[in-house]
Amino acid sequence: MEACNAVEREVDKVLSKFGAINEHAEAVLRDLINHIQSLKKDLEEAPPNQELTAAQVQMLKQAMTKVRDTVQRLATDHRDLHSTVSKVGKAIDRNFIADFASTSREDVFSGPEKSHLLNQIICQHFYRQGMLDIADELAVEAGIKTDEGRKEPFTELNYILDCLKQRNLEPALEWAKKHREALLAQNSSLEFKLHRLHFIRLVQQGPSKQREAILYARQNLTQFVVRYEKEVQSLMGTLLYLPHGIQSSPYSHLLDPTLWLEIHDVFTKEACTLLGLSVDSPLSVCINAGCTALPALLNIKQVMQQRQVTGIWNGKDELPIEIDLGKQSRYHSVFACPILRQQSTENNPPMKLVCGHVISRDALNKLANANKLKCPYCPAEQNPEDARLIYF
Repeated sequence: MEACNAVEREVDKVLSKFGAINEHAEAVLRDLINHIQSLKKDLEEAPPNQELTAAQVQMLKQAMTKVRDTVQRLATDHRDLHSTVSKVGKAIDRNFIADFASTSREDVFSGPEKSHLLNQIICQHFYRQGMLDIADELAVEAGIKTDEGRKEPFTELNYILDCLKQRNLEPALEWAKKHREALLAQNSSLEFKLHRLHFIRLVQQGPSKQREAILYARQNLTQFVVRYEKEVQSLMGTLLYLPHGIQSSPYSHLLDPTLWLEIHDVFTKEACTLLGLSVDSPLSVCINAGCTALPALLNIKQVMQQRQVTGIWNGKDELPIEIDLGKQSRYHSVFACPILRQQSTENNPPMKLVCGHVISRDALNKLANANKLKCPYCPAEQNPEDARLIYF
């Protein structure tokens, strides 16, 4: 972020200088044009074949000198601007390191098995994005065996998502009805929200659709009264404001365009859960995590190279610093030992004491004295062997 801020400051300087030069040039050129037009008017009003007076000749010479000086001054300002612009490129070169490979390990994807797995992940990403032609071509060239059963769910989901973007609810409603039992099992609200949008669309068309809206509610919304009683009551309340339009009614929030964005996200989440897939493509998750972590890794790599301790990074299967990718990238609980202040690992897992407190195995071994262990958080004494390995 600091690198971006440094470059942005240089860009701001260029824009500021551009603005100042532009304003100055406009003012100078405007005055010059007005002066020349005034001279031209005086010459045109003079009688024919009249020779110029000494004063008029002097005025013309002064005007020519002024034009020449103005052009030279603008050219000088333009040259000065070049140096300011070039500083932006230098700032980019200075603050951004192009050698991104320095933070990677070559052995991560080495070998036919790992390369094949990587190709599969890329191919699946293209299927998820609806790029079936690219995915099929990659599968052929990479030797990946794919069957229609794997492609069909992605084809159907992408078609439904495209229809939702065009505010066509029919394919999504058919899909939700087809998988109603499975969606109910996972406490999904997808089908209700689809029917709600369809009902709102009818009500939005005014009194002419009142009868159709009531009939639609009786056929499709009554089944959701128990689970979504207040929401259904709000939908029925819109019928009272049909003559004057619900745009100016207490239910105007039902016309919010974000409801269409929400249904797109809800359908994606519910469909992926039903198919046993993650909401986001594994490839996109890895790329986003890498983009977030890359600046910090480049900085620590440069420091380690300056101090000649690069072997520490390559010698361990972990990052040299902690990188927070944000809440959206947290998929499991992380335990840090309250005694040693270290994150638990496979070799140093969390251990639950008899009293209920949890510490790491290394802390347990250091606190244990023969067959006695006093909990560091309460006066309970116990046998270290009674501690149990726990999983988060």
